[in-house]
Amino acid sequence: MSLRRSEPVVHVLTMDGLDFRMVRSSHAAAQRTFLLVHGIGMSHRYLRRLHDELALAHSVISIDLPGFGGLRRPSRDLDVRAMAGALATLLDREAVTDAVAVGHSMGSQWVVELAVQRPDLVTHLVAVGPVADDHHRTAFAQARALALDVVGETPRANWQVLSDYVRCGIPWYLRQLRHMVAYPIEERVGLLTRPLLVLRGAQDPIAGLSWCRRLRDAAPDAAVIEVPRGWHVVQDRAPRAVAGAMEAFLSAHTLPSPGKSPR
Repeated sequence: MSLRRSEPVVHVLTMDGLDFRMVRSSHAAAQRTFLLVHGIGMSHRYLRRLHDELALAHSVISIDLPGFGGLRRPSRDLDVRAMAGALATLLDREAVTDAVAVGHSMGSQWVVELAVQRPDLVTHLVAVGPVADDHHRTAFAQARALALDVVGETPRANWQVLSDYVRCGIPWYLRQLRHMVAYPIEERVGLLTRPLLVLRGAQDPIAGLSWCRRLRDAAPDAAVIEVPRGWHVVQDRAPRAVAGAMEAFLSAHTLPSPGKSPR
């Protein structure tokens, strides 16, 4: 594996009154471009270890969405479909196409909706610890599962979650929580035209195995992979295992174009 890569470049862009932060690592011999999208209340910081692991062989873009990661909170509400549409506009502006879109937790909703609206921007989807379980789709149930998850996470992951929640702020978090529990992801994955990997830590109390299997079964082309001993923030605890699982899925779900070798 080549180790040639650039240091991440960070810049903030404003479009239609919405601020985005983009952390971009380019690779001289990139095989793919990975797009990493955080979950509710979070930022690119807890995706950093996965970002760095993927950047060993690929170009990687981590995004902070409006209102998160200390960015200015939007003056208007943004439900899942509106946020995905804004993300698509950002990718158009940055000429990002054919990305492997990876979303963690609520980020899974945003990347699924992105692929439904704009399949031309996405080759594959990865839903890491997807929410919200349709058998436990209330704010109380999600908060209870999150409290259970804290017990199993590393101190580093817990600090990242807590500090990012503070930066996000309660008002914006609660507005997004309402959209998170209302979004019917199990219905939207049925509209996908791109392969979907549902990935979870084996100990994740938020994205249970039965829920992940139901999500897989609702999609036209999907698989489930569990990372042993991982919890909800599995990409921080086990970035190499997560990256390896994604690589294996991509290899099994990528067909070569006529006259070309598989990527």
